[in-house]
Amino acid sequence: MPQHPQISAIICTHNRHTYLGAAIDSLLIQDFPDNFEVVVVDNASSDYASPESSTSRTREVVEARLGDGRLKYVWEPEIGLSVARNTGASEARSEILAYLDDDAVADPNWLRVLHSAYQSNQKLAVAGGKVNLAWPCGVSPPEWLSPGLAQNLGAYDLGESCVYVTAAGLTPRGVNYSIRRAFLEKIGGFDAKLGRVGKKLLSNEELRATELALELGWQVVYLPEAVVLHNVAAERLKKAWFLERGWWQGISECYREQLSDRAGIAQLGRGGERILRGVWKSFKYIRDPALRFENFVFAWGQIGYLSAAVRGLIFAPKSTTRH
Repeated sequence: MPQHPQISAIICTHNRHTYLGAAIDSLLIQDFPDNFEVVVVDNASSDYASPESSTSRTREVVEARLGDGRLKYVWEPEIGLSVARNTGASEARSEILAYLDDDAVADPNWLRVLHSAYQSNQKLAVAGGKVNLAWPCGVSPPEWLSPGLAQNLGAYDLGESCVYVTAAGLTPRGVNYSIRRAFLEKIGGFDAKLGRVGKKLLSNEELRATELALELGWQVVYLPEAVVLHNVAAERLKKAWFLERGWWQGISECYREQLSDRAGIAQLGRGGERILRGVWKSFKYIRDPALRFENFVFAWGQIGYLSAAVRGLIFAPKSTTRH
């Protein structure tokens, strides 16, 4: 096999040793005919077995598999998913970067399907595939969980046919996401102002990349055969988690608009209209627990959006006029 990898699989992880081993193993057994590498970016994990431990459990999981020469461990001390993804890109050696969440498991043909898509389309910037959810043992989806809210858990399914994405909101999800290095470098990497930072559930870094790809004339595609199974943590099956996730989603959307030069007083009007729409739909679907809660989460998130918009207006740099 050639020494230079044809595709790089990257896992960014922070204190997820329970799931991490299965994620790595699903990559090391990929049905990929050429050379590939797996890069694990340890984003400042601190899950030590005891105060006396010198090595985190996360690192132990990776080191137990370093006998496979395709696997590489990288330490990134600055917490932040976008920061870790950029570190993974700089450490990887191939032109195609495939990101898998640390609590997900890739189908055996995942890398092969992704790689083939880029080889057949030189204008392809971003590609991702279907994400199915794996529920905790003995747990069923709660009655208040709508298909729309399930997307916050990573669910992503645009059908059984290849779909070229033309609306940024339909972008592949970060749990199952790949990007061409040349395009990522062109846009300056993943924006560190977006993406999860510790317990701050920021997002939209993939959406922003797709937005830029479409603006610059590149293509984005959904590949139904590139399947990933995403584990749903039990703590995420609480209404409080979805409310917090909705709040940060609103803040993320505000930041993304600011990056797209859509900031300003108009954001207050957009946020206010969305709050009213969400509250009205919550009452409209009062008898449907799933749709009622989905719209309440949407309205709550728009309060987060407005809070970020107000801060942006207050702390925006003042323009100066020369006389």
